[in-house]
Amino acid sequence: MYDYYGKIKNYFSDTWSSLKVLVIWLFAGTIIGGTVGITGVAFHYAIHFLTGVRSENSWVVFLLPLGGLLIVRLYSKAGMVNDKGTNAVILAVRENERLPFRTSVLIFVSTVITHFLGGSSGREGAALQIGGSLAASGGRLLKLGEKEQKILVMSGMSACFAALFGTPVTAAIFSIEVISIGIMHYSAIIPCVVSAITAFQISVFLGVEPTSFSMRFVPELQEITVIKVVPFAIVCGLMSRFFCFVIHRVKHIFQRYIKNRYIRVLVGSAIIIVMTLISGGQKFNGAGGDVIAESFAVRSAFYLCFVKLLFTAVTLGCGFKGGEIIPAFFVGATFGSFVSEFFGINFSFGAGLGLIALFCGATNCPVASLLMSIELFGIEAVPYFALVCGISYLISGDTGLYGEQKIMYSRKMPEFVNKTLKNKKPKN
Repeated sequence: MYDYYGKIKNYFSDTWSSLKVLVIWLFAGTIIGGTVGITGVAFHYAIHFLTGVRSENSWVVFLLPLGGLLIVRLYSKAGMVNDKGTNAVILAVRENERLPFRTSVLIFVSTVITHFLGGSSGREGAALQIGGSLAASGGRLLKLGEKEQKILVMSGMSACFAALFGTPVTAAIFSIEVISIGIMHYSAIIPCVVSAITAFQISVFLGVEPTSFSMRFVPELQEITVIKVVPFAIVCGLMSRFFCFVIHRVKHIFQRYIKNRYIRVLVGSAIIIVMTLISGGQKFNGAGGDVIAESFAVRSAFYLCFVKLLFTAVTLGCGFKGGEIIPAFFVGATFGSFVSEFFGINFSFGAGLGLIALFCGATNCPVASLLMSIELFGIEAVPYFALVCGISYLISGDTGLYGEQKIMYSRKMPEFVNKTLKNKKPKN
């Protein structure tokens, strides 16, 4: 006999359980978004203010060696000489590795020092670590279970990303997509979205302007333009592979040939100072937002992307802190702006496509990349961005900025592979 009573009971039980989880995550997302959002705003203004000071006092770059020594010393005293950076946040979600509170303090201070003194780095790596660390600490304080703590870490990542970049939808999806290539942690979508929106609203209220760029020309959707964009996207995908290769290779060279961390950061500081003097300005120091914006207004020179890549690789490779995504924006936009002419594409349109293509290929997050294109440029060019994201994701291969990303499914076939980018054997 069919058990109608049991079916109805299970229906209402499941509904009630879902509603309870919804209320919990709405509340948790709001708290995390508020706490991390305020921290993210403070982080933004600290970098913004000190970058302005450096811009008006070019001699500050000569203090890089002192700043580098201070950063190395801080991490040494905190017992984090082998800090894994953003990879530590990924591991905190996937394998529940402990993400201590001091991570947020150290990355906050060290990234501000790096930007102030002229190191070439971004902010997103710091944002993910700050948000993840604060949220993880809150989870431990409340004595939550491992699974709940993992969701909190992703929510914290979303919140700080949204507060700094002003792209809440991208921030929420990026945090659940970046952990494992080929799958997304949908169980975290509600707290991630809520925390990202909350942090974004706080940042706007406190005067932080959302990141945005303006493409001066967007072609109509036509077959001829699609044909032009395909080889352009392939080249950008190859450039994303080169970007990741240089970042990792330079770091490997520093660590292999200069064992002492203090000497390593001194050598790197000297190289950055010399390159700054040779370049005759500060366009390659810091994040380089002005140059990114300029690539949409004027066709970029061919050397800009390569010089910025070298600045960033040396900065992060020798021991300074920060992130790689804003430098990836710089490299992608200037590279796309320059090479677009060879494919018959408007340079401003090419800068936008290149920026998103580099971000996608370097982070292995095609969905977040497409959403970022909408939040940065609007919906007019979405079909082109979707095509570019797909091609860049495929062409970039099993490479990326974050070595602890796990490839769950192949990007070529619906095939389960289960390996990390750095080719470690999966744990049984």
